Amino acid sequence: MGSEPTAGALLAAGSEALVEAAFRTGDYLPARQLLEAARLRARENRDRIDEAAALTRLGMLLHFQALGGDLTRADWAAEERLFQEALAIQREADDPAGAAEALLGLGLVHQVLRGDWQTALPFYQEALTLAERYADEMVRSEVHRHLGFYYVYAAGDPIQGLRHLRMSQVLRERYGDPRRVATGTLALGEAELAAGNRAEALRLLREAVHQARSAGLSAQRIGWASQALNDALDARDP
Repeated sequence: MGSEPTAGALLAAGSEALVEAAFRTGDYLPARQLLEAARLRARENRDRIDEAAALTRLGMLLHFQALGGDLTRADWAAEERLFQEALAIQREADDPAGAAEALLGLGLVHQVLRGDWQTALPFYQEALTLAERYADEMVRSEVHRHLGFYYVYAAGDPIQGLRHLRMSQVLRERYGDPRRVATGTLALGEAELAAGNRAEALRLLREAVHQARSAGLSAQRIGWASQALNDALDARDP
């Protein structure tokens, strides 16, 4: 028994496999197997916090899979159930860092998969309150990122939106994962273009393409960055 990996070790390995699948390989099976094993091991050991974290990451796995495919076919209800189950455990176990990540996930379900910004916003706002006090740089970055998207693309407030997106990128760079840095640069470049800052947008989008290639991101993700740059090059100054 002593040689068996702990729930925490399985969770860490599964989380890394998830990011690798989402940003590079597209192969989610190793991540799913590790995260399911983490959930079972945590449940056996009555480790509610690790069990909830595994549920959250399984929800994120469904979300990344949806992003790589046809969003209209995404099973948003299954994703939502995983985040809700995780959040219920996290509230009961007094795990504010975990709750911030699950709340972020619920916001993603409504904003990205259902196109319902208004339902997503309270989840993001509560997530930010918790994340700023308790969560790591990556969770904080993701919450700022999606609040930035809200203000730029839904609320028509690019100044506030860019403030969130710039903070998101600072946190990504501090966290130090080049896979995440590249996608943050892309998001910021697209937002600068939407705000009418074409010169800065072009600088960032060129950097995003370079970073995506240097980080070995998937062809799909490099394509997203390249397409954004091409769109910016074709855009006219307002």
